[in-house]
Amino acid sequence: MTIKAVIFDLGGVVLDSPLDALARYEARQGLPHNFLNRLIVEKGREGSWSKLERGKLGLEEFFNAFDSEAAQKGARISSVELMLEIAKTAQVRPVMLEAIQRLRARGLKVAALTNNWLSEGPYAERMDALREQFDVFIESSSVGLQKPDPRIYELTCQELGIRPEEAVFLDDIGRNLKPAREMGMATVRVSDPDTALAELEALLGIDLRGVG
Repeated sequence: MTIKAVIFDLGGVVLDSPLDALARYEARQGLPHNFLNRLIVEKGREGSWSKLERGKLGLEEFFNAFDSEAAQKGARISSVELMLEIAKTAQVRPVMLEAIQRLRARGLKVAALTNNWLSEGPYAERMDALREQFDVFIESSSVGLQKPDPRIYELTCQELGIRPEEAVFLDDIGRNLKPAREMGMATVRVSDPDTALAELEALLGIDLRGVG
């Protein structure tokens, strides 16, 4: 099957990883490593983080709710400070932006598929600036679905006008890649951007970094 589209997660792929921001905040607060991510996963769809990403909670409601969930686990946090740290971390990776532009120049479609939240200020402005780099821009908070729900992958393919087997999906989190793979997409797990792009180049036979 010919690849017609590449789908990119944003945080941890096109942007620096929010997981790094979580880790820095945990270290400053003296929390165990991965405490916040475990809390988010444990609470699942009924937790405040998931509701924020699905557009069911605004940021102000989220701040109190997430602080309360952390307090129930014995941790005192400030979600306001945490989200500021994440926003500060969300810097574009130039090598990924270059790859996206090269893909489009070769006639492939590109999509962003991200779990995020409705926001204002510099973070929102960065998201708006990124939109023009993509043919399709799917945000969990806008569509009411979040990865790894298979429906958000199906929606992305529908918007691109392709079948799942005609796409490659890049994400930094394994549980988000699994549904895509089960639907027939090729997948690339991103830890180091250059390594991930080398894997994508091998799949597509296209030089994306100007090194070949």
